[in-house]
Amino acid sequence: MSLRLARCRVLKINLLQKRLVLGALVLSAMLVAKATDLDTIGATLLRATDATLLGDGIKVAHPEASYLVEGAWEVNPSIVGQPVSLFTYLSSDGSSSTYPNGLGVQSDHADSVAGNFYGGGSGVSPQVAHVDNYEGNYFYESNILTGLPIQAKIVNQSFIFGTNPPQQILDTQYDNYAAQHNVLFVSGAGNSGPPSAPATAYNGIGVGAYGGDSSVGPTTDNGRSKPDITVPAGVTSFSTPYVAGAATVLLQAALRGDGGGPSTTNAAADIRTLKALLLNGAIKPTNWTHTSTAPLDVRYGAGILNLFNSYKQLAAGKYTFTESTAPSVGGAHPPGGGAGNVASLIGWDNASIAGTVLADKVNHYYFTLPVASAKTFTFTSTLVWLRQAGVSNAKNLDLFLYDRSNSNLLASSVSTVDNVEHLFVNALPAGRYDLQVFKNGGLGVTGSETYALAFESFALTLSIAKSGTNVLLSWPLAPTGFRLESTATLDQPISWSTVTNAPALTNNQNRVTLPATASAQFFRLVRP
Repeated sequence: MSLRLARCRVLKINLLQKRLVLGALVLSAMLVAKATDLDTIGATLLRATDATLLGDGIKVAHPEASYLVEGAWEVNPSIVGQPVSLFTYLSSDGSSSTYPNGLGVQSDHADSVAGNFYGGGSGVSPQVAHVDNYEGNYFYESNILTGLPIQAKIVNQSFIFGTNPPQQILDTQYDNYAAQHNVLFVSGAGNSGPPSAPATAYNGIGVGAYGGDSSVGPTTDNGRSKPDITVPAGVTSFSTPYVAGAATVLLQAALRGDGGGPSTTNAAADIRTLKALLLNGAIKPTNWTHTSTAPLDVRYGAGILNLFNSYKQLAAGKYTFTESTAPSVGGAHPPGGGAGNVASLIGWDNASIAGTVLADKVNHYYFTLPVASAKTFTFTSTLVWLRQAGVSNAKNLDLFLYDRSNSNLLASSVSTVDNVEHLFVNALPAGRYDLQVFKNGGLGVTGSETYALAFESFALTLSIAKSGTNVLLSWPLAPTGFRLESTATLDQPISWSTVTNAPALTNNQNRVTLPATASAQFFRLVRP
């Protein structure tokens, strides 16, 4: 069978009549991640606020297919700035903890993926506890097909399969494994055409390349929203490990209790929660769009990865729903009459919901957006659940946002095929609201379903004050992803310019100091 690279070089590979397609040829010089990449995805800012969040204690897996020459799938530890002792190399010929070894040879592609994932000094999670570097064929055949457990909880897959076996079979195999072992597969969606397996699996994260060569959704089987998220990169082989590294850092934070203490670690480390947080922290490109029945943008998914935002939502804590109601099947489900609010405007939950033959079920998350200097708030929420092992379709959950003052429906995400729902409202006024997780009841849809929910509301205010002969501009550290711009006039057409002065971080505030001028200057924050 052939292994086709993006530059149309053809190799031979024995993959049980299956074809793996990898990303584009890269030069070794691309190994070191540019500082701007880590800046863009929020990793640099997170390290500035907590230098210990580097993937410590987490075991990861890195399967690779042969690259350029048969048997070239191994990461070279010295090139990625890691000790040989960090790695175990595994293939059908055995395993080895030494490098070089007789199992395979070094791969530039594997090194570049590793550099972005866990590379020393250049990767998102350079302090991982261990890396199992698998030959790709062996990983699929010995683990995914058999269900044999692995030590890793985060797996990076910078490759796609062809059409044999069909996407639906591969999706089922990966979904079964993820559901049974709580393993998060982070996979490149492909560099052209529709997304391909394994990125199309329900329970994993499919990654696109923002501004590069990238597949565009929806999936060809039933029109699901893929990719789930994007990262700026030339091809998806190298955007994917940034997301895998971010998931590794979130898992580290979850296991050490950052999500609300020791009692929350299992829920926070659940792959549903990790996925919900990663998607909900993403920043929307200016032309991002979706519909109520297609929760994610077909090009960008939930948006561009921002690890800082996702971590802040995790660290805000776990907040359970305020009230649960059981309206009759197919009936209205307006806000309930319960009092109280979710204790924070930012946070997450991991809970269960079950409809019955006679009733739907609604978990209500009430929250109040206070009157603030900003007139409106930005609100984002992401709901994630699994396609359970051994079933053909994921159960159907929905997400609704109601105004509690008048019971008006403001936004909904009601896909019938996805196992992700997503809301994004960027002009929500102060008031009291009801965020609803909804599960249909009726014949054939009873039973409990565990879900993860991430949510964030914010009204960002830009402040200006005199500071000697200068002016001081400041705005909150979180959420991030904003750019400061200025203009000399508000007459149309307005020409805004980026303020190039880097903000300083002081007391959880971004601060930019500029010299005062005799002429008028106007400023704004833009995201992205």
